Amino acid sequence: DGDFLALDLGGTNFRVLRVKVSDNGLQKVEMESQIYEIHEDLMRGSGMQSILVNWTKGFKCSSVEGKDVVSLLRRAIKKRGDFDIDIVAVVNDTVGTMMSCGYDDQNCEVGLIVGTGTNACYMEEMRHIDLVEGDEGRMCINMEWGAFGDDGVLNDIRTEFDHEIDMGSLNPGKQLFEKMISGMYMGELVRLILVKMAKEGLLFQGKLSSDLRTTGHFETRFVSAIEKEKEGLQKAHEILTKLGLEPSHEDCLATHRICQIVSTRSANLCGATLAAVLRRIKENKGVDRLRSTVGVDGSVYKKHPHFARRLHKTVRKLLPDCEIRFVRSEDGSGKGAAMVTAVAYRLAAQHKARQKILEALKLSHEQLLEVKRRMRVEMERGLGKETHAEATVKMLPTYVCSTPDGTEKGDFLALDLGGTNFRVLLVRVRNGMRRGVEMHNKIYSIPLEVMQGTGEELFDHIVHCISDFLEYMGMKGVSLPLGFTFSFPCRQTNLDEGILLKWTKGFKATGCEGEDVVSLLKEAIHRREEFDLDVVAVVNDTVGTMMTCGYEDPYCEVGLIVGTGSNACYMEEMRNVELVEGDEGRMCVNMEWGAFGDNGCLDDIQTEFDLAVDELSLNPGKQRFEKMISGMYLGEIVRNILMDFTKRGLLFRGRISERLKTRGIFETKFLSQIESDCLALLQVRSILQHLGLESTCDDSIIVKEVCTVVARRAAQLCGAGMAAVVDKIRENRGLEFLKVTVGVDGTLYKLHPHFSAIMQDTVRQLSPCCEVTFLQSEDGSGKGAALITAVACRIREAGQR
Repeated sequence: DGDFLALDLGGTNFRVLRVKVSDNGLQKVEMESQIYEIHEDLMRGSGMQSILVNWTKGFKCSSVEGKDVVSLLRRAIKKRGDFDIDIVAVVNDTVGTMMSCGYDDQNCEVGLIVGTGTNACYMEEMRHIDLVEGDEGRMCINMEWGAFGDDGVLNDIRTEFDHEIDMGSLNPGKQLFEKMISGMYMGELVRLILVKMAKEGLLFQGKLSSDLRTTGHFETRFVSAIEKEKEGLQKAHEILTKLGLEPSHEDCLATHRICQIVSTRSANLCGATLAAVLRRIKENKGVDRLRSTVGVDGSVYKKHPHFARRLHKTVRKLLPDCEIRFVRSEDGSGKGAAMVTAVAYRLAAQHKARQKILEALKLSHEQLLEVKRRMRVEMERGLGKETHAEATVKMLPTYVCSTPDGTEKGDFLALDLGGTNFRVLLVRVRNGMRRGVEMHNKIYSIPLEVMQGTGEELFDHIVHCISDFLEYMGMKGVSLPLGFTFSFPCRQTNLDEGILLKWTKGFKATGCEGEDVVSLLKEAIHRREEFDLDVVAVVNDTVGTMMTCGYEDPYCEVGLIVGTGSNACYMEEMRNVELVEGDEGRMCVNMEWGAFGDNGCLDDIQTEFDLAVDELSLNPGKQRFEKMISGMYLGEIVRNILMDFTKRGLLFRGRISERLKTRGIFETKFLSQIESDCLALLQVRSILQHLGLESTCDDSIIVKEVCTVVARRAAQLCGAGMAAVVDKIRENRGLEFLKVTVGVDGTLYKLHPHFSAIMQDTVRQLSPCCEVTFLQSEDGSGKGAALITAVACRIREAGQR
């Protein structure tokens, strides 16, 4: 939208245009232009960052080749001094033609000029353009195909007449393809053939006129006139007579045939090379059938009566598996230059608008340090007896005080409930020479109606799954110790007792909050009356993860989950755990850090998109930190940003699909897929199309950028929280430098291509006095629950002895 000036220099005439583009829903373009002639002495005189490689079409200005023509133009404007212009873009006429036609046909991705000269351009995948950095999206390539054949590859089809034209040109040995097909040379080719035939007595009774002997006197417009259907022969007679000849009817017929052969060869050669371009686009896109549009301009294409039809026929013959449409540029490449400028302005303005919106999600080093400091404050509040009640980060005691020492052994059952999937495991722990852990497990889904039904229905479903697993393992009558990984906020007063404080992650089962989940499980087992189990321990998934990794690495004393939800735990000094009596040793503390920020301490970094996600969640105002970093919410944050961009006309051409309006449609797994380094933009577009979003390559780049910003913030916030934890452990022990391992689990951490690296880098920056190793849990928190149970059984047996 706006007023733009365009200059069009490409032949002996030069146009200045004022182009007014209106975006009022009607896509209107108004143009005023004036044409100025460039005299031959200027074309070949002295010239006074788009570097002119070489002149063509008869231009020979000295001191210009190898120079930036934009700088030359700016210098000339400054020299004149009576006006100033913001030069935004310099484009080739083929690019201008493609853009001009592309304004009306969005499938237009090729530009073709066949006039005084000839050239083509097309949209190439960035990953194939080695001269430019970056692999995303596409860029228009100005082919400069007029020089095709300069290396000799067309020598087998060049004729003696082509050689003669080349030797008499201003640039011998250059632009050989252009000299076979363009308007500057077509008439001259016909003239040379007529001269040779006359000399051999085949035309004009062997007589030649001085005009026919003179270079350039048989113009290309004569070829077009002679080839006209009805008056062609009459035109041939008139033209030949004006050239000083006395043509017979047979001479006129022969001249007509020569013109036909020369122009047909031109159209066929042009069609063949264009077919090569379109075939490449088809292969780039990986489609079975290409549908594309070619924008065309140039006097030969427009004025020759048969050139366009012959060109189209050749392309169809060589590309039978493609649907190619040709659109003639009515307004020339000057309009296209204005459109490139308009697009450049639009893209710059849109990019600026998008960056302004995304800026709120980009956290500085200082902001991350502040998040770390605030997390530390909330940790202290959660540990304190007097401040615990109102603390958002609850720092719940787990009564896990020991890690495996290698003497544990036996068979244990484990349940792992923390999301929409639920696992039942049989874990065999061996000690001595055969030390190791063998696991068997089965995954069960929890239907939404059970997640949000009654507590009795939920625990009956869990026991039904246990029964199915015992039958599957052939152990229906066996009574085993059981560890229960229950990944929701619980207050524990013993290892085998956990009072559910509140549901998270979409669970809403009634009659559970404020109740002991171990008792609820035991009651459901008794209701079924099929088997009995000794529930030894209820643990959080973070604790289970820490124990799983601690079995492999004795330095592991921190657990972290970044999956559907997010949480952390660590081994705290008993003297700091004021809710539990005793000062000796350490106890694992379940931080429940997902609720960090529920008291408003993160309001300054929360964005409108976070607030929108929170407002429509099952628990508004709760788990705010979790809603900024975990898998259950990241996709929804991205969707809200995409909605905002689209409403502002910054994405998807301002068209909001019904699918994009659907909550939860943009899953976090798509975010991980889109950010994959090996994923081409074509595949990103495929994901978006699967979501019902018709996107361009530019749209795909924008969506990928949004995903990157949202995931990066999540990883950095997670890293800031973890930096607070490891710094506290270091200070607890009075160490200048701490070496510690963090056991990690969760789909986001495991599947996202960059999350783990960004998080680890953030911890390194924010806690330089800690060497933190991240150990990914391969077996999940279920194994950890079994190991805690094994440790508890070992300690219980030792106490009995």
